[in-house]
Amino acid sequence: MPAQIDFVEERFPIDVAFGSSGGPERNTEIITLGSGREHRNQRWAHSRRRYEAGSGVKDVTSLHRVLEFFEARRGPLVGFRYRDLLDWKSCAPNETPKAFDQLIGWGQVNVNEFQLTKTYGTDEDSYTRSILKPVAGTVSLSVDGVEQVVGQDFSIDWKTGQITFAVGAEPAIGVEIRAGFEFDVPVRFASDQMSISLSSFRAGEVPSIPIIEVVL
Repeated sequence: MPAQIDFVEERFPIDVAFGSSGGPERNTEIITLGSGREHRNQRWAHSRRRYEAGSGVKDVTSLHRVLEFFEARRGPLVGFRYRDLLDWKSCAPNETPKAFDQLIGWGQVNVNEFQLTKTYGTDEDSYTRSILKPVAGTVSLSVDGVEQVVGQDFSIDWKTGQITFAVGAEPAIGVEIRAGFEFDVPVRFASDQMSISLSSFRAGEVPSIPIIEVVL
């Protein structure tokens, strides 16, 4: 593998991810004052997701597939896609993405590029997350309530989540641009070592396979 490659678009085995545990992590500094009140400071602007994939390994076959995947990625050297089965759509996990799910921007003068995003919450304290790894073939888009045609009205970079409107199809100033999609999380293995006892695994011990989100 060429040394300059640090991320591949291959996805971690979904059946293993299905049984994994984990989720978003924040970095909050909390200082307790003499009065007992707290001063809280958010050190990271964005959350970072951690997963334990070992709990998703159910048999030796799937364990070997993870081992093969680990070796192919050179351990933590090369990042890859991961399906977070709790949060992988522009809508709820049991719903079908629609072109009106997420507000990703408004039409602006001389602007034809927009980033896919997902917003959590509805009030002024809502959090907006950039979606960098949409799943190919799943993105739908609407402008001012009208669905757009991929390949005709807009194109999408599946490696970055960037939407580009075609010449002549740019949104009018101030109109809403919304999108629906499926997406993966960019991650890497969190350890250089994958140490597993096969006899212990067969006896019911859960292997440790930590995975962590990467910033691209």
